[in-house]
Amino acid sequence: MFMGEYNHTIDAKGRLIVPAKFREELGEAFVITNGNDGCLNIYTEEAWETFLGKLKLLPNNRDTRSIVRKFVSQANRVEVDKQGRILIPTVLRDYAELDKDVVLAGAIDKIEVWDKSRWDAETDADDIDDITERLADLGLNI
Repeated sequence: MFMGEYNHTIDAKGRLIVPAKFREELGEAFVITNGNDGCLNIYTEEAWETFLGKLKLLPNNRDTRSIVRKFVSQANRVEVDKQGRILIPTVLRDYAELDKDVVLAGAIDKIEVWDKSRWDAETDADDIDDITERLADLGLNI
């Protein structure tokens, strides 16, 4: 399970340090692709294979093909270098508008990679009381 929030920077070559706690669970290689709300998602290879298996079970229609194009065609297998960095492909950096300051946020079964200013705007908009009320509406009380 991935949890926690880490602030890092991307260097001029598009390399990002992955926090050691995340690397322990991710292993040496993993998958990065487009995510929701303008972020990137990092999956373990096992979680990615599970996702692909579920995609294969969907009907071959326009919606499924669109999903495959958006997530699978942009996906990249990345490996950690000796300094604990990964190279984020340009197409993904452009999609998430990653420039320099980024946030890596644990999201249970994946890691989200956000531009710092987008992360701040996304998380500052939500009040914890509003969030807990929405969870209660979904049947989850904390």
